[in-house]
Amino acid sequence: MASTDHGGVFEALGDPVRRIILATLADGERSVGGLVAKVRGHAPISQPAVSQHLKVLREARLVSSRAEGNRRVYALDPAGIAVARDWLAALADPLAPFAQPLDALATEVARGKRELRGSAAAPAEGQPGRQAGTA
Repeated sequence: MASTDHGGVFEALGDPVRRIILATLADGERSVGGLVAKVRGHAPISQPAVSQHLKVLREARLVSSRAEGNRRVYALDPAGIAVARDWLAALADPLAPFAQPLDALATEVARGKRELRGSAAAPAEGQPGRQAGTA
């Protein structure tokens, strides 16, 4: 799992405005101005407030930013999103980490059964004093 703390990720996701920002960024990169316009369609908010939400999302590593001229462009950060996805996946399927070792164990058990069947059949044919078809 990435070094990002999943607690910080979920604290950042706890705010509905931040979730709107993330949903907007899922469609592609946006400048702060573009994000403000989109969020205002859902809730009255100022540009400084959106910038504060972006700061929280950046600190949680859910978004990244880059300079483009005199403005900043924001995008989803796949590493932070992966932290949330992995944590939720572990809740949905807590035994997933054991799947491969259990598959390997099943293979070894099947191999052992085949070897036992093979070794049990071979001596019966070659034992002196026994006729085929008698027990």
